[in-house]
Amino acid sequence: MHLQKVTQLKAILDVLQLAEKLKFELRHSWLSNGRQESVAEHTWRMSLMAVLLEPLLEHPVDMVKLLKMIIIHDLVEAEAGDVSVLDQIRNPEIKKIKIENEKRAILKIRDMLSTSIGQEVYDLFYEFEEKQTYEAKVANAIDKLEVQLQHNHAELTTWEDIEYELSFVIAKHVEFDETITLLKDLIEKQAADKMEQAGRNVDEIRKRSETLFK
Repeated sequence: MHLQKVTQLKAILDVLQLAEKLKFELRHSWLSNGRQESVAEHTWRMSLMAVLLEPLLEHPVDMVKLLKMIIIHDLVEAEAGDVSVLDQIRNPEIKKIKIENEKRAILKIRDMLSTSIGQEVYDLFYEFEEKQTYEAKVANAIDKLEVQLQHNHAELTTWEDIEYELSFVIAKHVEFDETITLLKDLIEKQAADKMEQAGRNVDEIRKRSETLFK
């Protein structure tokens, strides 16, 4: 039993070494101090959002599963790297490559943890991706909302043109829960206020968003 546990712990250390890359794997998002955000920082604030939102959600949620799912959902990026959603919009082939790279990555992680919780990690990754359970829907909604919230915190000079329109496309990801919808409205208003203060025509941006992302 002792030797089995040591073997499991060594495998965990290997995955933690891999996961350390998420501390310096940079995302497209920028922070309010002008530094680019890491994947690990995005995951951390998603986890905090889940903890803070849990008492207000419309339905009971398996909090352990939700937090596990959030922590695991971007773990594959330690192996496959982060791919900006903007690049995926510009080139659909990039999205196909991303999916294949992440498939290989989660299989590798499952195999690395085969003596302990490898299958659970694998199953939670795909539960998040498939967005069928309540926990997966909440996790995915938080994922989208945290991204927009971070954009709101960053200087507009870091935004690409398409990110103005992307500020108004989150509704379809949150409509399953009133609390998360209300949070979306607040975050969306933050973005709109930021644009207006910079002299942008928000009504025109919303209309373009509806045309571009039907």
